[in-house]
Amino acid sequence: MKVTALCALFLLLCAVCTAEETEYYDWKGMKLYNEKNYTGAIEYFKLAVGQDPGYIDSWIHLGNAYRAIKEYNKSLEAYRTALGINNMSADAWSGLCDTYSAMRDYVNATAASARATELSPGNKGFWLREGNLLQVQGMFEESLPRYDRALEIDPAYLDAKYRKCVALIAKGESAQALALLDEITSANPNYKQAYNLKGLALEASGKQVDALQAYDKALEIDPGYTQALSNKMHLLMALRKTTEAMQIFVRI
Repeated sequence: MKVTALCALFLLLCAVCTAEETEYYDWKGMKLYNEKNYTGAIEYFKLAVGQDPGYIDSWIHLGNAYRAIKEYNKSLEAYRTALGINNMSADAWSGLCDTYSAMRDYVNATAASARATELSPGNKGFWLREGNLLQVQGMFEESLPRYDRALEIDPAYLDAKYRKCVALIAKGESAQALALLDEITSANPNYKQAYNLKGLALEASGKQVDALQAYDKALEIDPGYTQALSNKMHLLMALRKTTEAMQIFVRI
């Protein structure tokens, strides 16, 4: 009986040591990852999963590191291994989504994003990302409920308000978009994207002079803002202000 007890204690101590070593490898990998030493981080994450193949955090971290160096197939493989351990891991689904997005495979990215959001419905960023992926595919109507859900979680979530405005303008609802854009710039006067989008909405409403002022405001915040420069140039051309337009043209 004493021998059996000693064996059990020995096995327990070994298990504890193994777990501590695995956690150390993962910690060391994360330290290197945060320092942007991705190849070094990968080696430590490999040591962690080699020590304990069921350690899901290191598989997810490995997927993140592979994505950072654009080894996308290896990144997908790591996330799928993590999901084989726990198919309910929102972090693994989220990582899978981000890698598919990096590959511009927006159909699979959207499916993975929806699964992550389903598993973590209180994460406003997941709702925003899901809406953005739909917009990339031209699905503006379908994106709106995602932004509304994000704004239910955080009514002051400016990025969700901004992307909602993109969808509204695409649907021809410029007046509603303009009201929301005013809310955004009131909350954050340096939100240059909102002024640029406001310019587009004003153009769509036939208010070209006001649109120019909106583009100018965006360019006050960031004089090198390419989208605002391009939009202003095209509007100047439409207004037959060719010389002013060409002055911008040679800068971008």
